[in-house]
Amino acid sequence: MIRMTDDRLGELLKKMYLHSVEAIFFINEKGGIVAMNPAAENVLDIEVIERIQSGANGSFCQTCIGYTDEQELMSCTKCYLDYPKGDFSSFQVYLKTRGEGIVPYAASYHTIDETQGIRVLMLLNLTKQQKTQEILQRTNMLKYIIKAQEDERKRISRELHDSVAQELLSSLVDLRVVKYMNVGEDVLKKLQQTEASLTRLLDDIRHLSVELRPAALDDLGIEAAFRSHFKWMEKNYGMLVDFSAELAAARYNSEVETVVYRVCQEAVLNALKYSGTDEVHVRLCEEDGNLQLTVKDDGVGFNMNSGEAKGTGLGLYGMRERAELVGGQFILRSAPGAGTTIQIRIPLHQEEVNES
Repeated sequence: MIRMTDDRLGELLKKMYLHSVEAIFFINEKGGIVAMNPAAENVLDIEVIERIQSGANGSFCQTCIGYTDEQELMSCTKCYLDYPKGDFSSFQVYLKTRGEGIVPYAASYHTIDETQGIRVLMLLNLTKQQKTQEILQRTNMLKYIIKAQEDERKRISRELHDSVAQELLSSLVDLRVVKYMNVGEDVLKKLQQTEASLTRLLDDIRHLSVELRPAALDDLGIEAAFRSHFKWMEKNYGMLVDFSAELAAARYNSEVETVVYRVCQEAVLNALKYSGTDEVHVRLCEEDGNLQLTVKDDGVGFNMNSGEAKGTGLGLYGMRERAELVGGQFILRSAPGAGTTIQIRIPLHQEEVNES
């Protein structure tokens, strides 16, 4: 234990009292405030301090909204000022403050001089911590929602592929068998029309199944899923995707693979809709411990400073949000006539780098 003189200890305690960011109130046994440090004076309005100094009853209560107990967020039941038997070593209290409205504080309230009944109330502003917790809760909630969405997409995709598509395929086989039976010309023509309709419907269902959640993404990995998706884009929309992959690992974290796939899917779709070009360049690689995706087109581009966005305006926001959920960085570059480049960088965990 470090020993020091009473004078030195008194000097340090005085400095702590004067310079502490915590608000410190000394309260007598009747609930009146006998002293407060500068941080405490900054918490309360001038009028409240004047009422406290004048000895007006209930002055402190006029600024207190209540504390958090086991039953309520803001309660005045068994107030810490009047209930000496309660455990108020650590609790949360709300005060009406000077210029900041109602602010939550982490508080402690205990007796420091039993003979004179002097107690101390110490308050630490929790606004920053609460905002941090709210951001964390929002992030966790978004992760949970996106995971639930992907799980449901996967379930519906498998159901379409394994059940609905198989039933349609079975019906197509039956129709083709009926065509070779001894039927009239009109019936044969109708069978051919029905077969063509079912074939188109089967293709649509398979496409919908892949769009919901490509099986290749779960079974083979991000590179295989990209190649399958780009081949489909070229076949159905004439969009040529120049794809290059420089990956050191075959598989990555499932959440990371999903984010990269969805961002690329949205970026390529945006290029198809708005770029005015039929070619897009996609590069997927590892650089400096990051998994990096770059989607670039040489189309018409747009003014990034303009508030007028084409489409719903949710695509870019959704891409940025997904990247940030896995600790990634979202970069957008565009200008009129200069095309558009979308890039995300996602830091890989050390174990993934080692495996690579």
